[in-house]
Amino acid sequence: MTAHESDQPRRLPMWGWEDAALLAGAFLPAFGVGLGLMRLLRGLAPGWFKLAAVNNLTFQFLVYLLMVGALYLVISLKYGQPFWTALGWTLEFRGAILSLLAGPVLAVGVSTLGVAIRTPEVRDPIRAMITGRTSLAVVIMFGVVIAPFVEEMFFRGFLFPLVARSVGPWASIILTAILFAGLHGAQYEWAWQQLLLIGLAGVAFGFARYRTQATTAAFLVHAGFNAVQFAGFLLTR
Repeated sequence: MTAHESDQPRRLPMWGWEDAALLAGAFLPAFGVGLGLMRLLRGLAPGWFKLAAVNNLTFQFLVYLLMVGALYLVISLKYGQPFWTALGWTLEFRGAILSLLAGPVLAVGVSTLGVAIRTPEVRDPIRAMITGRTSLAVVIMFGVVIAPFVEEMFFRGFLFPLVARSVGPWASIILTAILFAGLHGAQYEWAWQQLLLIGLAGVAFGFARYRTQATTAAFLVHAGFNAVQFAGFLLTR
């Protein structure tokens, strides 16, 4: 590196839109490899995978794992950056307690708004997989820990700073929330009320990421939000 090059400000984040396109292109291969791995696992332990929750969520977990592997290749191998730090994962950030409390408060607020706008009931395929204690444990673990962790890694860890570099943080909060809502569209049968509520939750997750500069904060809000939703679901049953 020349002296002139060393004086140039480093681009943050270091990754670019070509990397986002690369990750998007990795989804179909990850989906195919996940199917192959599921065939192998079902052959090794057919009894365990008779439960729909275990079968479906194990497959989704494998796809998640493969996509995180692709993200690791981009961050750590291509750019030589420490994976967790580059994506904003840290245990030391201001507002940790507020992030823990914000999720339940957000869940109550979103649910209240959902009643006010007469959000239609839809058949949530995730919750529909709950048929007993084992499936309940699997669904809760996935919905409260695994899914929020991976989703925040991609949306607020990888995508948020990339979009913010192009259009600013506030626009990035909105745009990533729209994409986040779109990811869950099929799950909620594309009802506009459901998409609005999920989008507003995404705005809150993005705001937490922006204010704390920590993806961990967004994860805590997301996990708390989902936990209260599951608690409400169980109480209504």
